[in-house]
Amino acid sequence: MTDASQKSRVGITVALGFAQMLAWASSYYLIAILGDPMAKSLNISSTMVFAAFSVALLVSGLVGPKVGRTIDLIGGRGVLAGSNLVYAAALVTLACAYDPITLWAGWLLLGIGMGLGLYDAAFATLSRIYGLSARRAITGITLLGGLASTVGWPLSAWGVDAIGWRWTCLAWAAAQICIGLPLNLLAIPKTPRHEVKTETHAAKPHVPIDRTMMLLGFAFAVGWMVSAGMAAHLPRLLEAAGATASQALIAASLIGPAQVIARLAEAAIFSQYNPLISARIAMMLHPIGAGLVAIGGGALALPFTFLHGAGNGILTIARGTVPLAVFGPDNYGYRVGLINAPTRIGQAAAPLAFGLLIEAYGAGTLVVSSLMCLSAVLAFSCVRRAPHNLS
Repeated sequence: MTDASQKSRVGITVALGFAQMLAWASSYYLIAILGDPMAKSLNISSTMVFAAFSVALLVSGLVGPKVGRTIDLIGGRGVLAGSNLVYAAALVTLACAYDPITLWAGWLLLGIGMGLGLYDAAFATLSRIYGLSARRAITGITLLGGLASTVGWPLSAWGVDAIGWRWTCLAWAAAQICIGLPLNLLAIPKTPRHEVKTETHAAKPHVPIDRTMMLLGFAFAVGWMVSAGMAAHLPRLLEAAGATASQALIAASLIGPAQVIARLAEAAIFSQYNPLISARIAMMLHPIGAGLVAIGGGALALPFTFLHGAGNGILTIARGTVPLAVFGPDNYGYRVGLINAPTRIGQAAAPLAFGLLIEAYGAGTLVVSSLMCLSAVLAFSCVRRAPHNLS
């Protein structure tokens, strides 16, 4: 932490936040805009492209524990900088894809990049630098990272219209090298390598998959399944609930602002409380919004979407702060990788699962999603051990 004391925490947080915005915009949020043009260009079904993206999410979950352990040992500077190189290579591969095999290779490589460079790795990096005082920094980077779709979707859509999807991929690759890489290299301080001497920092640490780990893994997986399902089908679901197409689109546009507002509220109000409380509140907001839709139909699509987006915003912070509060900073990166591996699997399966639910039950899908969220509330409520005070 020697170098960290010479750098502004605000500067590190802002730089990491912009790097995360770029990382999310050019990976996770890329498929929504480029998926159909890719499929049309290669004369394949959109389902195949989205299947490749789902597998990429699985890959990111598989590499997560190893990435977290590496950050625990050597810090996150090299890992996050390496992710920029992998992102760039993956995007160049996608731009050069003229057959399904190369397309799949590009998405799988992008999955490795996501495992190296998205929130879990950034949270582990901040924990490695600041320890138990990382909560404010974690909140800070999610404020900027939460704007990734707001910034990335319009830029990608403009790129597809102006220069085509291949050149759009190359532009994002250039941004990774020219913007993301310098941000991670210059802003993140070097941290001393942990000596492999104790059981806590053993090369292969013993992190038992105990009751608390399973409860958190379940709660976050369920929460992010609902989030991914809503992200893929929200306008369609709102229309099934009685909203007009314009009402559904306007409501869906509230997701990003709601996330940012909720994260500001978390920083200003809830940061003095145990993050488990924030996590429970986050998971309650979707069922409350669904109840409003059940009462008022599509006319209440706006408040439902705002509450759902606010819950997503707080849950993103809880994903980093709850494990830190419950277990402390030792082996944090490795532990977060284990806890969130089921989350990536759930996110990969959610678009298909919720699509089938909407076809079968329409707006009744909100009953299922609400029950899922309530089960996550119950799981978070069963986690008793949270002795660490975060600041």
